[in-house]
Amino acid sequence: MSAALPSRHLCVLLVDDNPADCLLAQEAFDLHADQVSVKVIQDGSSALDWLRAQAARHSLPDVVLLDVNMPGMNGFQVLSAIREEPAFRHLPVVMLTTSENPEDIERAYDLIASSYLVKRPDFSGFLEQVEHFVRFWVQVRFRHRSGTPS
Repeated sequence: MSAALPSRHLCVLLVDDNPADCLLAQEAFDLHADQVSVKVIQDGSSALDWLRAQAARHSLPDVVLLDVNMPGMNGFQVLSAIREEPAFRHLPVVMLTTSENPEDIERAYDLIASSYLVKRPDFSGFLEQVEHFVRFWVQVRFRHRSGTPS
């Protein structure tokens, strides 16, 4: 008998202004469609509005993937706003960016990012990153405790 799969999908909010990057991310996540669903929003302000609406419905995503470099509200401003909002300050936020700048990494963790993931430049490398991301967050979100309590 094989191990049971999670009873529901991992819900990921991807916030990234680059349409090409969003398309590549959707293609990568589609390979894991049996485990994850992705909502894509292309600007920080709209992402915060969506999160507020989801919080009112008690239907927040399991994890947010957030680009650093966006026009208008950048990823740091969005992360800061998420951490200031009581309804969803607990959400895991993973910065997904091309920036390897140590100052960006430090700033993200100062703002309480859950993780900082530098996008691999090659699609096969990015597919591997997405696979690891999905595996980790599915395990975190849907971990089972087998047996009876001791």
